[in-house]
Amino acid sequence: MSGRARTLAPLAGFALLTAAVMLLPAWISDFRAQEFAYVGMYTVALIGLNVLTGYTGQISLGHGAFMAIGGYTTALLMAGNDQFGQTGIFGIGGGMKDIWTIPIAGLVAGLVGFLFGFPALRLSGLYLALATFAIAVSMPAVIKNFEQFTGGGSGVNLFGLPELTASISPVERAGVELNFNNYLYYLSWSTALMLYVAAWLFLRGRTGRALRAVRDSETAAVSSGVSLARYKTLAFGVSAAYAGVAGSLFAIATTFVNPDVFPIALSIILLVGVVVGGLGSLLGPIVGAAFIQYMPIVSPDADALIPDRLPLLGGVDTGDPGAPAVVYGVTVILLMFVLPTGAAGLLHRLGAVVRRGYARVR
Repeated sequence: MSGRARTLAPLAGFALLTAAVMLLPAWISDFRAQEFAYVGMYTVALIGLNVLTGYTGQISLGHGAFMAIGGYTTALLMAGNDQFGQTGIFGIGGGMKDIWTIPIAGLVAGLVGFLFGFPALRLSGLYLALATFAIAVSMPAVIKNFEQFTGGGSGVNLFGLPELTASISPVERAGVELNFNNYLYYLSWSTALMLYVAAWLFLRGRTGRALRAVRDSETAAVSSGVSLARYKTLAFGVSAAYAGVAGSLFAIATTFVNPDVFPIALSIILLVGVVVGGLGSLLGPIVGAAFIQYMPIVSPDADALIPDRLPLLGGVDTGDPGAPAVVYGVTVILLMFVLPTGAAGLLHRLGAVVRRGYARVR
């Protein structure tokens, strides 16, 4: 395949993806549109995490915390903390439209991630993973501790606010009337597609080569003139910014934020999505996002697909309350055996087969 064809193929694929995303709501129900909206939100978070883990080689188990920072930023800019009966420690009064809070949430989370990148420079591998996981573990306690600012365990309610577009009555965009679920779908996927392009541009040039050099060998990268401090902290900042945007979309979608919206398990789920989708790929996050959105929905119905008892798992009854979690775990393990490089690796191998067949025909 020529160099021009290699350039045009991703553009053609992106054009098809964009067309499919824009036309899909006409063929699905409002409920399915909401589900697909969450896939778009997870896609944003996974693209960012892939920049850090897939392209730079830094393992993070704390991106749920960065999503929480983005979510609370949006909630406070929309509702303010005066809803608690006081002005709060920063006196935020709210009143900002939901869509304008999204980039601000990304900037705030990105700044926090960039600052965390400095102490993280001294850590790598499992030590870095443990340090980032500590952020996810401590975030709920931090949120509850600043109750006058965040609402504590009660959280911040956005439902019914005029700043929440289409929550009270449908809105018209480009001549199309959108209810809240459809608006949420287009908002999530428009954001995901724009950030997808931004990540592609960010990773395809010198910066992307430097990040991959850091991932492959820090010693070789330094000897080639790559600044570890600059690119590691940059990767943390960009990755956290993407997570903050995803958290902002989550806050808008749930119309409510509290520590339970961004649980500790969310950070682990995001890492699972990146691995299942394929590390070091910008296509993988879409597959990984669909997996982490739909696998919990499908796993409770697994008793219709597998025997009533699983002898290899000690006779686990698929009708038991904990069986879906077992099915989820077994599925992830099997996927890692069958697709160790994730869905992106499978697509890469299929593409190689097609290219070889095309070369033989020529």
